[in-house]
Amino acid sequence: MLGNRRNEDKMNELILDRANYRDKVYACWLGKNIGGTLGGPWECKKHTHALTFYDPIPSKAAPNDDLDLQLVWLKMLEEKGLDPSVRTFAEYWSRYACRYPWNEYGFFMRNFDRGLRPPIAGCFENYFVDEMGSPIRSEIWACMHPGDPQAAARMAWKDSTLDHAGGEGMYGEMFWAALQSAAFVESNPMTLIRIGLNMIPLSSHLARSIREAIWCHRNGKTWGEARERIATRFGHIQPCNAVPNHGFTIIGWLYGCDFGDKLCKAVNCGYDTDCTGATLGALLGILHGRAGIPGKWIAPIGTDIVLHKFTGNCDAPATIGDLTDRTLALAEKSLTLKEGISFGDRDVSPEGLRTRLFQNDLARDAVKQDVHAGVELLRGKEVWLHYGGEPVLWPGIGKDVEISTVPGPTPAVDLSAPDGWKCDRLGPTRFRLLAQQAVDGRNVISVEVNGGKIDFVILGPDEAKGYEAGANVPSCPSCHARAEACMCKT
Repeated sequence: MLGNRRNEDKMNELILDRANYRDKVYACWLGKNIGGTLGGPWECKKHTHALTFYDPIPSKAAPNDDLDLQLVWLKMLEEKGLDPSVRTFAEYWSRYACRYPWNEYGFFMRNFDRGLRPPIAGCFENYFVDEMGSPIRSEIWACMHPGDPQAAARMAWKDSTLDHAGGEGMYGEMFWAALQSAAFVESNPMTLIRIGLNMIPLSSHLARSIREAIWCHRNGKTWGEARERIATRFGHIQPCNAVPNHGFTIIGWLYGCDFGDKLCKAVNCGYDTDCTGATLGALLGILHGRAGIPGKWIAPIGTDIVLHKFTGNCDAPATIGDLTDRTLALAEKSLTLKEGISFGDRDVSPEGLRTRLFQNDLARDAVKQDVHAGVELLRGKEVWLHYGGEPVLWPGIGKDVEISTVPGPTPAVDLSAPDGWKCDRLGPTRFRLLAQQAVDGRNVISVEVNGGKIDFVILGPDEAKGYEAGANVPSCPSCHARAEACMCKT
């Protein structure tokens, strides 16, 4: 009986050919560079284009945050393990990506510097939660979890909480991470799109944009008609809004004839062109490997990795080959921890593989988590402060907060507030804060758990005056980095 069970387990195992996997990862990162370089010069122009190749023709790959931010995660994963806390993500961002002033990046750091922690640091007073900054960071999770879409989507949720908590950008990263993970073992475009959609809410605007692009393709609309429908029904004043850009990426994939034509069609839709090109280029690399990328697209940019000046010294790989080797090393570690997936010397697909790829429990559980909370680490355990809404205490109005810990059940906790505040216990982990007089801009409340103490910040009215929609955080007029991380003195 034991022998039969072992044989049955082996029959149900998904085996990935290690050499084939490495080829796909190499092509993924190469396609990322190609698509980003193609689209870079046309970024944020909302009109259509007529590209058939690079214009202008580059002499090297363009530096791109689409790739660079994933190199920060590479270092984090190598140093902190394969399943770091959201709080650890924030620490590495603050070390190596704090100079980026743009949109959601700048607002995450603004909140982090004020003492807030993700996930709430990713959404409070952040107009840009629906942007493309996190969907472009999906590939590392797909490559770490090949053939395990829900695990990739779970990691994408963690990543996206930094700067897109609760927004469409969060759903975009989860969609692509799952889809690209499945693309290591599945090639049908519609099946892959459905897998990605299965990881995110049906009612999200992003999912509806993707379905509209599919509808256009199925119902005989031309590329131009499809692009116009997405632009008019899902367009946005912000060219980097994730909702139309996801529709454009799907249009390029479904309407294009080959690698170059698919990339050009996506980029020719306009809007956030470096991101749509880079994401689609990475996906096509996973699907078809290096053999699917024509040499003419590689020759102008080569295989070197060119960092953006805002990216800190994160021990980044120098070439696509180096990045591929380090990605493979992480995937080797990841698969040793999984049941039913392993590397081997040939590809073997079990029965019912597609059903497995559609499993979404981990993704659904991730989306259920409270984004109106902050996370700190205490002795390796996550302590969550649930603000019950905005992280602000208004004079004369009681605010109920709650504490939880991960992993395991929350033990007895205590909470202490600043002098002059009332702090009433409402339950084992629930408290009511009240300040009758003026509340300072930034206030520290301390949580005691099992003899340890961790601090959180709650803001007062002077730190919660709002921010002009569409405006960025201040940047240096000379180096253009975020003002607080100016590079002029370094």
